[in-house]
Amino acid sequence: MKKEWQVESFGKLFTIRPQKKEAYNSLNKNDIVSFVPMSDLKEKAKGLSLTQAKKLSEVYSGYTYFADNDVLLAKITPCFENGKLGIAQNLENGIGFGSSEFIVFRANGRVIPEYLFYFLSNEKFRQAGKKQMTGAVGHKRVPKDFIENYKLPFPTSIEEQKRIVAILDKAFAAIDQARANAQKNLQNSRELFESYLNKVFANPGEDWEEKKLSEVSQFINGKAYSKKELLNRGKYRVLRVGNFFTNNNWYYSDLELPPDKYCENGDLLYAWSASFGPRIWTGEKVIYHYHIWKVIPDTSYITKEFLYFLLEWDVEKIKSEQGAGTTMIHVTKGSMENRNVFIPPIGIQESIVSKTKIMIKETNRLKEIYQKKITDLEELKKSILHKAFEGEL
Repeated sequence: MKKEWQVESFGKLFTIRPQKKEAYNSLNKNDIVSFVPMSDLKEKAKGLSLTQAKKLSEVYSGYTYFADNDVLLAKITPCFENGKLGIAQNLENGIGFGSSEFIVFRANGRVIPEYLFYFLSNEKFRQAGKKQMTGAVGHKRVPKDFIENYKLPFPTSIEEQKRIVAILDKAFAAIDQARANAQKNLQNSRELFESYLNKVFANPGEDWEEKKLSEVSQFINGKAYSKKELLNRGKYRVLRVGNFFTNNNWYYSDLELPPDKYCENGDLLYAWSASFGPRIWTGEKVIYHYHIWKVIPDTSYITKEFLYFLLEWDVEKIKSEQGAGTTMIHVTKGSMENRNVFIPPIGIQESIVSKTKIMIKETNRLKEIYQKKITDLEELKKSILHKAFEGEL
């Protein structure tokens, strides 16, 4: 570290949680102040989202006080780990109140707020704080003594701090723009595949035959379990909807059930609750839960892979039918069996499946490219921040 730098604890460099009685020194109880709930403190964004204002008397008790140029940091999990922080600016009458889960830093003149903001954005600081958190699961908080005693390296020159902040502002603005472009491209790659499916299934050919799903496939209910029947260990794993996304938190069962209550590797399933839609199961023999159907195609009419892509396209159609504002999709077995679909001859099905697999391969390739770019940009941010606080910028 350079000679012109010092290391001091937060407690010596900042007033942490300034006293709220300051507000009444300059305002009356009916004067308006900004109000900032946790939802308006963004992740690693300099400014606050100022959407609310209240009378001072309405927020004085039970909320955290801050003023213009104070730095706010969320202290509770997962907000702390996610980097919820910002600098208070343009507050109503220069004063704000907000969540009791905010830590407020007020600079004493030796360190500018913007320099502190970037330091608090550093992954190294957040990881150190995470290790020191105390409290019940889901309500863990960074302890006061950790914050007060944490060391901040800083150049003694305010002008040097401003220079570093200017470099970080410029670099992060460019990185954020590049990240936004990569995220847009990632979204476009998803929409490209959805557009392809829509083009295939929304425009059936003259030789496509209209059928109800019940005429070309069988939907079989999964096993409904009572809590006492779900075990922490046992002979068979019980596949629930959440297990499509993670291998953690499995339940087990020792029950011996009819053959159609099990699914094997390669079986077509359909989750009709929560994250609904078709899935091809890839794994060992399991018992599938009541919120999942096993779908068995009549292969004289339809192939399993074609039915899978048809059902995947149909998910968006179901969402559209139930309304854009619907938050919980309701799909019953009877309604699914009665849905009308168009089925082409087997040869055309096989051709569509082949082309769709090529499209999936290309879409996944693009997703990997854009996701890697997003990951690389985040790593670049970490690297720049590390250099900034080592005096290497």
